[in-house]
Amino acid sequence: MRVLVVSGLWPPDVGGPASHAPALATHLHARGHGVEVVTTADSAPPAEAYPVHFVRRSLPRGVRHAEAVRLVARLARHADVVYATSMVRRAALGAAIARRPLVVKLVSDKAYERARRSGAFTGTLEEFQAFRGGQRVRLLRTTRDAALRRAALVISPSAYLQRFALDWGLDRSRVVVVSNPAPPVSALPPREVLREELGVEGTVLAFAGRLTTQKALDVAFDALRETPETTLLLLGDGPDRERLERGAVERGLGGTVRFLGPGSRDDVLRLFRAADAVLLPSAWENMPHAVLEALAVGTPVIATAVGGVPEVVNDAVNGLLVPPGDAGALAAAIRRLVAEPGLHDRLAAAAAPSVVKLAEDRILARIEELLVAVARR
Repeated sequence: MRVLVVSGLWPPDVGGPASHAPALATHLHARGHGVEVVTTADSAPPAEAYPVHFVRRSLPRGVRHAEAVRLVARLARHADVVYATSMVRRAALGAAIARRPLVVKLVSDKAYERARRSGAFTGTLEEFQAFRGGQRVRLLRTTRDAALRRAALVISPSAYLQRFALDWGLDRSRVVVVSNPAPPVSALPPREVLREELGVEGTVLAFAGRLTTQKALDVAFDALRETPETTLLLLGDGPDRERLERGAVERGLGGTVRFLGPGSRDDVLRLFRAADAVLLPSAWENMPHAVLEALAVGTPVIATAVGGVPEVVNDAVNGLLVPPGDAGALAAAIRRLVAEPGLHDRLAAAAAPSVVKLAEDRILARIEELLVAVARR
C-alpha cells in the first residue's frame, strides 16, 4: 500500500498532529508500506526514512493553500490512499483531483475554531452546533461538510466528536472511533533524575502543547495565584506565547511559571514523568494527546471535563476533572492533590494501567488496517 500523509504540523512543531502523523508514517514505513508526507513548515523538516514534502508558511495564505492542494494532487496520483490529520479541505481537494480515496482523522470542528479566531462566535463547541451565524459561518460549515463527505472514512479519536460528525450529516458507516494512542515509555529515566535535570523541587505541574486560546492557560495562571507553592513548566510554542509570558509576569508568577520553549515528543514524556501532575485547563478538546502521554508515564492529570477527556480521565481514579473556565475549581483540585493523604499516589498508580488498551502499537495497527481496507476498495 502507498499512503500520502497530510499534516499541517510536523516536528519540530508541537501539538497532537505533530506527534501522531510522524508516529503513523514511521509505523507504516516499518511495515513495508510506501509513505510520503505533505506538511507546512518554516524551513525544511528533519530528514526521515521516507520523503517529507513541505509548503513554506511564509507564502501568502492563498498561495500557500493553493500550493498545498497542487502538491497533494501531484503526489496522490502515486498513492493508493490519502490520510489527512489536518489541512482537510486542501487534502480533500487534492485527493479529488488525483481521484484517490481520502481518509480523514477528525481532530476538531474546524468551522468552530475558525469562527472563534475570527470573532464570529465566542461560545462553546456545543453551543456552536445550534448557532446559525452569518454568511461566513455558513461558508465554514459548508466547506467543512463538503471535505468530510469526500472522505471514504472519517476516524474520530473520541465518541464525543463522532456524535457531532453524525449530526453534520455524515453516514454512520463511514465514521469510526479510534482513540489517540498512549506512547511507549519504557526507556524513561526515574522521576527523581528528571526532576534534578529540570532543577525543580516541591509541587510541580506540567503542560505541553500549542500555546493557543483553546488551552485556556490564563485560567491556569489565575489558579496558580491561589496555590503559590506550585511551579508550572510549559513546553511548547504558539501564537499566544508572548501574551502568556506577559500575563504570567503581570500576575506576579514570574518565578512560578517557566516557559521551556518547543521540544520533541521525548521531551514531553520526560517532562510529564518529572511532574506531580499534568495540567490541561482547555476550553475545548477532542481527545488530547497530552492526557494520554501523561497517563502513560504514570502521572495524574488535572483537566477540564471537556470533549473526549472524560472518556479517558476518570475523576478521582486516574486524575481530577474540573469545569472549564473556573480558576477557583482548578486551584481547589491542585490543593486537593497536594493535601489529601494518599490521593496523589493512588492516582499515579492507576494512571498507566488505565491506558494499556490504548498502546500505540495497537492503535497504529488499527489505523493501518483501516487504510488497507480503503485502499483495496
